[in-house]
Amino acid sequence: MRGLAFICLVTASLYALVGMAGGIFMGITHDHTLSPAHAHLNLVGWASIALFGLYYHVVPAAAASRLAKLQVAAATLGVLCLAPGIGLSVLGMNPALAIVGSLITFVSMLLFVTVVVSSRASNA
Repeated sequence: MRGLAFICLVTASLYALVGMAGGIFMGITHDHTLSPAHAHLNLVGWASIALFGLYYHVVPAAAASRLAKLQVAAATLGVLCLAPGIGLSVLGMNPALAIVGSLITFVSMLLFVTVVVSSRASNA
C-alpha cells in the first residue's frame, strides 16, 4: 500500500490512538465531559478516514485524481478543527472552531461522494 491510501490509514491510525488515549484518560479520571470530542475524533478521524483510505486502495485510479487529494486534505483539516473545537465548545468556550470543522468535514464528504461517483462513471 502506498500513496493516498497509505496516508489515510496512517493518519486514521494516529487519530484512533489519540482517541483511545483520551477515552482511557476519561475512564481513569471518571470525567467524561469531553466524550463528544472523543466520539467525533474516533468516528470522523479514525473510521471515516480509514474508510477513505480503503476505498483509495481498492480504486487506485480514484486516488490518483487531484480531487481525491483535495478531499483527504479537507478531511484532515476537518478532523483537526472539529475534535478540538467540540472539546472547547463543551468546556464553554466559543464554538467557532467546531462549526468551521463541521463545515470542512461536510465539504470533505461532498468531495468524497464526487470522487466515488466520478470514478464509477469513468470505469463504466
